[in-house]
Amino acid sequence: MMDWDDDAIVLSARRHGENAAVIHVLTVAHGRHPGLVPGGMGRANRGSLQPGNRVRVGWQGRLAEQLGRFRVELVRADAALHMADPDRLAALSAACAVADAALPERQPLPAAHAALTALLDALDSDAWATVMVHWELALLRALGFGLDLSVCAVSGTNADLAYVSPRTGRAVSRAAGQDWQDRLLELPAFLVAGGIGSAPDVALGLKLTGFFLERHVLAPQHRPMPAARLRLVDRLLSSGTIC
Repeated sequence: MMDWDDDAIVLSARRHGENAAVIHVLTVAHGRHPGLVPGGMGRANRGSLQPGNRVRVGWQGRLAEQLGRFRVELVRADAALHMADPDRLAALSAACAVADAALPERQPLPAAHAALTALLDALDSDAWATVMVHWELALLRALGFGLDLSVCAVSGTNADLAYVSPRTGRAVSRAAGQDWQDRLLELPAFLVAGGIGSAPDVALGLKLTGFFLERHVLAPQHRPMPAARLRLVDRLLSSGTIC
């Protein structure tokens, strides 16, 4: 019998049988991991299994590749904390859905867990939408598809970086890219200079990260962009609350 304990973030939960739940969590040391929670859909436990909640889990199974069972202890109910703010709740749901779709199963990726934790913390601040872009950039790095936004891929300069090559994921300066603007992705200023992005820049950032997530991570698995993420972008752009 195998048994381990770890800190985790709930990514998804679905009913299994009459009252049990199968959940996916993102753990520190065991990656994205599934497990059965007996009674997980009961009134006493259902609230603990909301996507975005931080939990302490114990997993037990006969073999490492089996579904196994989880013991779940709620640490912080992030979903409930943002229930009154539809935009932040949508961001939480979108981030968990993207992680659930993009991350390989049972592969330790502590950097991905740290980045998602940072986003959950940022939902308490005014910078949360900007951090959403940084979370997706961190997810791409953790999966081996990090973008190089430090210098121009053509000239080697770090001045006036304005575009990203869709082929290489490297930055291109405004001067070097002026003849190929229609083939390049726009680079938001805050991803170069730092700070909180404006509404248009955050929208560009989500378009940029979404492009590479779809191309390098989701398309090879024949998976679409999660609906929760599409709804978030539509919601933020239409409401004007993106910040």
